[in-house]
This record gives sequence, structure tokens and C-alpha cells, in this order.
Amino acid sequence: MIKQVAFAILALASLTIGMYAQGAGAQNPQAPGKGAQGNLWAGAWGATPLKPDARGWGWMTKSYVSPNTPRPFYNRAKEMLFQDKQVTSYTISAFDPPFYCEVRKHYDFIWFEMQHSTMSWDEIKRMMQACPGIAGAAPMIRMPDALEANVQKAGDMGVLGIIVPTVDDALEARDAARFSRYPPFGRRSCCAAVANQLWPDVPGGYRQTINDNFLVAVMLETLEGITNADEIANTFGLDVVIQGNNDLSQFSGWNQNDERYQQLLTISHNATLRAGKYWGNAGQGYLTGNPLSADTRFVQNGPAHDGWKAPARTGGPSQEAELPFGVAPGGGRRGGGAAPAK
Repeated sequence: MIKQVAFAILALASLTIGMYAQGAGAQNPQAPGKGAQGNLWAGAWGATPLKPDARGWGWMTKSYVSPNTPRPFYNRAKEMLFQDKQVTSYTISAFDPPFYCEVRKHYDFIWFEMQHSTMSWDEIKRMMQACPGIAGAAPMIRMPDALEANVQKAGDMGVLGIIVPTVDDALEARDAARFSRYPPFGRRSCCAAVANQLWPDVPGGYRQTINDNFLVAVMLETLEGITNADEIANTFGLDVVIQGNNDLSQFSGWNQNDERYQQLLTISHNATLRAGKYWGNAGQGYLTGNPLSADTRFVQNGPAHDGWKAPARTGGPSQEAELPFGVAPGGGRRGGGAAPAK
């Protein structure tokens, strides 16, 4: 038994060393900052971004939807994805119902921040109840985790989607997907009185159509998540895969303008495309100026669809965002996007 444990530890250590050491070997030395490509990243998945075939992006996600579900979806973000358009959002991280109701008029979805804020479930519920109805951005939550109890709360209060951070394997992705939707598609528990009150007049009825309107997104933010990108993207019921760009830079140790970092994005991109899901990045700077911008469908923040800009605010919720692409931790930036918030 001791020998088996020791062997397992040595195998894991070898894999970890390989993940971090690749790119620094002597066989293919490159100039500093370029980053040599090793077998783990370049060999297993290929260094070239794949092109969509005739099915396009999201063909598996589209297959989940019943042909009897009314269109357009009352989840505006999902409808825009199905129309092959880029989807943008506004981040709200503090309680302010009037501001939420105003922002809802101008974006595809609202990114309620619960990973990095102290907002409560009740505060989000009260904001959503201040302006219910299908006319406006879809309320979604960046979750603190994918625990059944928390996904259940999000669904019961009536959100139309969740974003689960720091997903490292298919087990986490599976929980995010299965606890988000009712049987027989998933394992969401009945019955959501608040959600039914929030969406009383949706075409086809809330209970009958919410499975098809709900949107499940996960964030890859670690080397482990990128390594498992294929199995994560192929999770049944998962709709969107995005990167947490700042954390992926921190966890990998590679700046966002490093070619090795770009290779991580390519791995995720290719895995998501093959799985028939939608792909994106948390950093809104990836909407333009990056080799993968044309395939970036889903971002945190970004421009409003009607050109609206939030007024200058001295307090309350802020539009907290991922660093724009090309930002080195403590360094400069490459390409588009606004300077990082301070």
C-alpha cells in the first residue's frame, strides 16, 4: 500500500513538473518572452485554432432545446448566442435596485457578482423583483461555487443563468449543469415560487420553458482546468466555456501577452468548438484585437448593445471586470480594452 501511494505521488509530481517546465526545455529554445511550445500544450491539442464546420458554434447546446419552445428566448443572452452574436453584460456587486433596473435596459445579461462580493441572495432577489419581466437583460449570477444548495437558491429566486468560477474538472461542471435544470434534463428540485412570480407571463409558461432558457457557463482559470478542457466542455447540459483571464494568468505564471498563455486559450477554444458549445473570455478586451476575438461570444462587461454608458458614480455598485487581454500582472497591456480598474 505504501509503495502504491508513493508511486502515485511521484506520478503526480512528474506531471506537475512537466506542466510548468514545458516551454523551457533546451530542444526548442526561443527568445525570452516568446515561450517555447512543449508537448503537453502543443502536442495533445494542436497549436492552431480550429475553424467551425457547417454546424457552427453551439450545435450541441442547440440540440438540448425542444423544438416546441417559443422563440425568441426570454433569456436575451441565450437568444443572442443562438443568433451567433457576441454577448455582453454589466457587473453588479452591491445592492441598488434602481440602478439594476436601468442597466437591464441596455445589456444582454446582468453579471451579479457573488464570488468576489458580499451581496446576499436576498439582495439579488429584491433587485430582480424591482423590475421583473422578459424585457431586459437576463439576470445571471457568478456563483460562489457549484454546490447543489447554492445552485438551487439561484434557480429558485429566478435567475436565468449561472457562471461557475474556477472549474477544474467535469465533476464540477456536471454539478453546475444538472442542478440548474428540472428533470428529466437535470436534478433541480421543485418548486420555485419566487421564480414563477418573477416570470409569470413568459411564452409557454416558466416551468415548461426554463430548462431551454437557462444558460450554464463555467470558467477555466487554472492549468488543471485547461488540461481537462475536453471533458469539461463535453459535459451534458453545459452551454458556455469562458476563461477567467486574470486568474489563468496568475495560476499559469504567464502574462496574457505571452504566446504560451495564448496557447492555453487555443486549447480551451478548440475543446469547446469540438464539443458544440459556446466560447468566450471574462476579459472584455478579448472582443477585439486578439487572434480568437471573432470566436469570443460571451464576456464579462463590454459595451452596451445600444451605446449606453453608465453615469459616473461616487458610491454603490461598480463595474468590476477582468483585466483586459495582454495585461501582465503588474505590467503593461497589449491591444484593446480599457485600462484596469484600480
